Amino acid sequence: MKWGVIATGGIAQTVTADMLKVEGVTVLAVSSRDVTKAQAFADRFGIERAYGDYRDLLADPDVDVVYVATPHGQHHEVTLAALDAGKHVLCEKAIALTVAQAEEMVERARSKNLFLMEAMWTRFNPLIRKVQEAVAGGEIGEVRMIRADFGFRHAFSDGDRLWAKEAGGGATLDLGVYPVAFAHQILGVPTHVHAHGSLAPTEVDADAGIFLAYANGAHALLSCSLVANLGARAEIVGTLGRVEVVDPMFNPTAVVINGIEHAIEDEGYQHQIRAVEECVAAGLTESPQVTWANTLEVMRTLEEALRQIGVSYADTVK
Repeated sequence: MKWGVIATGGIAQTVTADMLKVEGVTVLAVSSRDVTKAQAFADRFGIERAYGDYRDLLADPDVDVVYVATPHGQHHEVTLAALDAGKHVLCEKAIALTVAQAEEMVERARSKNLFLMEAMWTRFNPLIRKVQEAVAGGEIGEVRMIRADFGFRHAFSDGDRLWAKEAGGGATLDLGVYPVAFAHQILGVPTHVHAHGSLAPTEVDADAGIFLAYANGAHALLSCSLVANLGARAEIVGTLGRVEVVDPMFNPTAVVINGIEHAIEDEGYQHQIRAVEECVAAGLTESPQVTWANTLEVMRTLEEALRQIGVSYADTVK
């Protein structure tokens, strides 16, 4: 399949480098608002076509699937345009600024019979899949508690995308999505969400603590931060044992299950890219590992947590 990459920032560079390691993948085109950046990106990765507007890339009939690597604030607009152009879409996380936006994106993919997936690469990591299988197989008994953190210090600047509200900045959408998605993967949808955090001058969250409660009494203690070095670790505690997911929990190269370490070499985003190609080739519109329902469930938890902290992206949504 022939891919188009929309945006040229750090995540686009990292994912594109991994795309090129996957047999059979061709990155045909890239777009940026600045065509010189698009051309520089194309030159770096040996990409044939560079565009100065994502709409031009979407008009390219040879592009089969697009990877949307823009800031969160543009995910909705760009993804809808891509689906309307008949392209399959892999969209970075968090998939949107609001639940309503995410629902519209899913419905558009459904109506167009096109593949759409949030780029939750963690779910394709072989060790995370091993952890899920171990938990499902009862190796640690009944899960009673999950703890997951992701945070680092990032200097404040109102022009930085991580702090800019119009870009979908803030700790929860950018970092908290990983711990929340991890808890959802293991324990499912919580019955209650409780959140507390602080706000930056740009009215996005600087950090957040999120407590997820479940009907059977199990719970998840999650945190994210742009002002403190929390690291990126996770643990699952059950009635018969425990799992430790070594930093970085979103792409671990080692996990410890009941005291036994399991390790792999880091293959980055390659597993995710292969999965997208396989799904599209099979005619699927959603991934069995990251279903539309999964994405919307996590988005609802994120939105409720943000509401409690005092963050709303409603004024940035068109």
